[in-house]
Amino acid sequence: MNFGLGLIEPLQYISPPSNASGLVEEMDFPRVLRITFCLLLITFCLAPNTGCVSRRLTIRTNPPGALVKLNGKRLGFSPVSTDFTYYGTYEIELVKDGYETETILQKISPPWYQRFPIDFFSDNFSPFSITNRHEYTWPLRPKNIIPTDDLLNRADQLRSDALIAP
Repeated sequence: MNFGLGLIEPLQYISPPSNASGLVEEMDFPRVLRITFCLLLITFCLAPNTGCVSRRLTIRTNPPGALVKLNGKRLGFSPVSTDFTYYGTYEIELVKDGYETETILQKISPPWYQRFPIDFFSDNFSPFSITNRHEYTWPLRPKNIIPTDDLLNRADQLRSDALIAP
């Protein structure tokens, strides 16, 4: 070995083993283990990125600003969105001052890819995320406000009917 003298040693040719007949030789165990570990690592890293279906429900009212309750749970003021897990019938209550309180039973049906047995594959093996959106808009009816004089006259009429009746 000559260090620092600028001399380059010629490359040595390594001849193939005598049993090489064009076929791939058997790999050694540590290399197979490393390759298997790398493949498993790649699979687990990519697994969370596959098969995700999210379900989103959006509720709007006309006029906006109504308190929205979904199955008795307060969601917020319209327009409001929430995630849901199960398809089916939901009770939606809309409350706003000056308007009639509305209670609606809304059925949310699954799309074709969320029906048995396809749902298993779309939930677990889809190569991309799927967002299933359901949007509903309801008009609110103004409250029928009875004038005070009419209300008092009606009360007097009911009181006099109660006294006269046998």
